[in-house]
Amino acid sequence: MARLITGPTVIAAHGNQPKRIEEFFGAVNSGDGAVSVARMSSPQGWTEPGQTPEFDEYTVVLSGCLTVETRDGVHEVRAGQAIHTPAGEWVRYSTLNGATQYVAVCFPAFTPGSVHRDDD
Repeated sequence: MARLITGPTVIAAHGNQPKRIEEFFGAVNSGDGAVSVARMSSPQGWTEPGQTPEFDEYTVVLSGCLTVETRDGVHEVRAGQAIHTPAGEWVRYSTLNGATQYVAVCFPAFTPGSVHRDDD
């Protein structure tokens, strides 16, 4: 049966500046554990601690530029581009080059206990 999601739940974000996370599907908004889908809005200069999550993350940048730092290098993901970060690999996200909007899809769903931030 189809399920209409009439709006997201705003989730608290980590980082040095306020960032807006709007979860449409996931543990909080829809009770889904298999997947989470969230729209992110980050200001210029935002950065968060590194993390080693238990989930794969698929990210599509809608506007701006998302900096994705991994142990293998730094990727500048621009509007119209996407990146996949596999579960178990260290990653750090930031929006140093301007305000950025993007969609993140996580398999399984993001939970605070499964992200494993460097500062946890």
